[in-house]
Amino acid sequence: MASRFQEASLVTSPSYPNAVAWSSENLIAVAAGHLVIIINPALPSGPRGLITISDAEPYQIGRIRSQDLLTGGLLPSSLKRERNPCVRSLSWSEIGMSPNHGCLLAVCTAEGRVKLYRPPYSDFCAEWIEIVDVSKMLYENLSSMNFGESNNPSTSLSKVLEIEVYKQASNGQDCHSLPKALKKCSQEISPETYVSREALLSSLSVAWSSLLRFSSESSSSENTLRFSLLAIGSKSGSVSIWKVHAPECYHIERTNVSPMVELHAIIQAHSSWVSTMSWGIFGCDSSNPQVVLVTGSCDGSVKIWMSNNEDLQKSVDAYKSSFFLLKQVVAVNPVQVSTLSFVVSNHYNAMHLAIGKGSGSFEVWKCEISTRKFEQIVSTNAHNQVVTGLAWSYDGRCLYSCSQDNYVLNWILCENTISEVPIPANTPGLSSTTDLPDDFLSCLGVALSPGNLAVALVRNFNVELLNPMYQARSQKAAVEFLWNGAQQSGESEDSSETVTEAILGFSKNEFAYWESNFLWSLKEFKDLNKPLVLWDMIAAMLAFKQSMPEFVELVLTKWLSVSYLGFHADISMEDLVPKITKCFSAVPSRLLHILNVISRRVMLSELKTEEINRKLQGQRTNDEEEIDLWLKLLEESERELRERLVGLSFSAYLLAESSQGTVSPSSWNWCPAGLAQLQQWVEINRDIVHSQLETLSVEVKSNLTRSSNSTETSLEEEKCPYCAAPVNFHSAEEAFCESPHQKKKKSKDKERCDQSHKLERCCVSMQVCPPTPLWFCKCCNRMTLELAPETLFALPSFPSDLKSLPKSSFSKVASKPFCLFCGVLLQRKQPEFLLSASPV
Repeated sequence: MASRFQEASLVTSPSYPNAVAWSSENLIAVAAGHLVIIINPALPSGPRGLITISDAEPYQIGRIRSQDLLTGGLLPSSLKRERNPCVRSLSWSEIGMSPNHGCLLAVCTAEGRVKLYRPPYSDFCAEWIEIVDVSKMLYENLSSMNFGESNNPSTSLSKVLEIEVYKQASNGQDCHSLPKALKKCSQEISPETYVSREALLSSLSVAWSSLLRFSSESSSSENTLRFSLLAIGSKSGSVSIWKVHAPECYHIERTNVSPMVELHAIIQAHSSWVSTMSWGIFGCDSSNPQVVLVTGSCDGSVKIWMSNNEDLQKSVDAYKSSFFLLKQVVAVNPVQVSTLSFVVSNHYNAMHLAIGKGSGSFEVWKCEISTRKFEQIVSTNAHNQVVTGLAWSYDGRCLYSCSQDNYVLNWILCENTISEVPIPANTPGLSSTTDLPDDFLSCLGVALSPGNLAVALVRNFNVELLNPMYQARSQKAAVEFLWNGAQQSGESEDSSETVTEAILGFSKNEFAYWESNFLWSLKEFKDLNKPLVLWDMIAAMLAFKQSMPEFVELVLTKWLSVSYLGFHADISMEDLVPKITKCFSAVPSRLLHILNVISRRVMLSELKTEEINRKLQGQRTNDEEEIDLWLKLLEESERELRERLVGLSFSAYLLAESSQGTVSPSSWNWCPAGLAQLQQWVEINRDIVHSQLETLSVEVKSNLTRSSNSTETSLEEEKCPYCAAPVNFHSAEEAFCESPHQKKKKSKDKERCDQSHKLERCCVSMQVCPPTPLWFCKCCNRMTLELAPETLFALPSFPSDLKSLPKSSFSKVASKPFCLFCGVLLQRKQPEFLLSASPV
């Protein structure tokens, strides 16, 4: 068995398959009994988030006669005993659905209730916040539609009270003891109708789609529809699909904002319980994606549904579904489906579907996207008990399976064959040294990290073998973390020949696999639609750096030369850096962001973040050549990104000034802030910035001067938010107020107050930050008041002519909170005792 590199103990144990999920912002949710435990994999023993499941009141779905309680379909409800609340299914949304641009978590309980939760980013608590009760909305929608029962449209279910006669009958009571309100309810429903309605409202599984983006057809605006689809499977065999709209803007202060949620469709997918679901999206055109939903049932069938994108963008009758059956992959059979894993590989023009079953077997199916032809690759009895988790990695080339028999297996898919291979046993750095026992009883879920380099497994302990005084009370289950970097890819990759022998227990092949998977992951993050979450890569590189720094430099040299120069240059890092810096203006912003994160978190990891920031401002005291080399690289990369921002700001301002009266205010959404400060920064750095910025700066200064004269105010004057003293511009990072009531002393280059306030500047606008909650970057520790425009993050290079940029470049609100220099998700800074995501 592979050795874990870290773990996290759980105080409650999971009960259902697929008990662990890894979010795109790098948080792990575990369905552990009556709790959902949320963990930061960067701090597995650190602060955690919690969702506590409480008892749910039954819905009022109709009245039945007491003598019908023990008939046919009502017998299971009558015999049902009270049970403790328990989480049955959970699913993360994609990043961007939460009010702070994070992820929402959908939780389905064993009682059949589904609710949405958001992180407590401004509530300063561990308990996550409920924002939508989807089951309640489903009940209200079905009640208004009479549960789709067209044969009795006169029945008004919203006026019918639910009767819980079976509870009273089981206690020896009769109908005379019912509340008066129930006695007055004269309308009755048949036992069959009651069972049907109860099944519709009893949810079993949940699954989020990716964030969908559709361009608006309105000619007067260029707005984009942004929403995710939430699928909820029920005991009736139906799947309700909900459209959850993404926020129009993001914030870190307001807490009473709930997403707009609407019922989009109800599909009668199966004739029995819908036990598991999975989404997929394919299509080269991101503005018109093809949405695919795979559903698995307890009757053994598996079906694939596809959407009608035209209906998907508008509101339609829930029973006139925009989804149609594409393929019934597996017909009805006695073996229930326990889990699914579905991946769409646009690189290989194929869809891969893994189907886990209650018998312990699983099947793998492949479909060519162009022909939509399905074929079964394998059907194998891999496990002895129910398959509880399946997870594809590396774009559908590798597959993990886990089972209630506690075995975790690793599979490689190569063309049309799949074969079992050992789980990578060697891990970079040190293995775990904690005292968690190894007396596991079952494995109930597997999940992959955003970069695919790490695997999370959730296992239950065999409580009978634990110490009853200590371990059995606090360690009922655990989340194990394994490295996936030495995974065989199933393809022959061109690896470096520098590693020619086994080192530190690694074979030459294992080094080649790590190198290949590092480069694959770095290449995947070039996709702008993929959030920049590099934690697993950073952690693995740091572990290798401690024991074999030459290997890390080897991988980075190859990535830098291929990404920046276009070919693999077999030269030293000292010779490569000057060549790379000359290419900065010609590479995409995303590549610069990845370089900045790796520079700070890997190559300069021995320095604290604040020390790196001071050195970048010229306060260098360390003469180590390697540190100076990466500091120089980081300094040049950050300057390039700042120049791009300044250029876009100037261009947007001048374009808005020249378009006054010809462009409607509604279509001009981005107004750059801090123009005076940006202009001063260009003047200070005029010897090294792009020549275009000098020209634009002169024009902006001229306009600002005219504007300040006409309004009799000075745009360049800033005040200290604490003492109202003037603040001059000397640096883009920090400032000091100059109070006349304080004693001053002379420094080498300027006057500074002995007790003047040290102020932070917004890294986007360069304005002095007010003493209010600000956006915070966990990579560079900078604060941001204003947000950089979306255009900056998508730039393929420094614009050759900033003044000729189209108006569409500035027509979108700068709403996405990403760091200007690191490209990672910004968040509200949390105390150390509270959970927060770690993108790096």
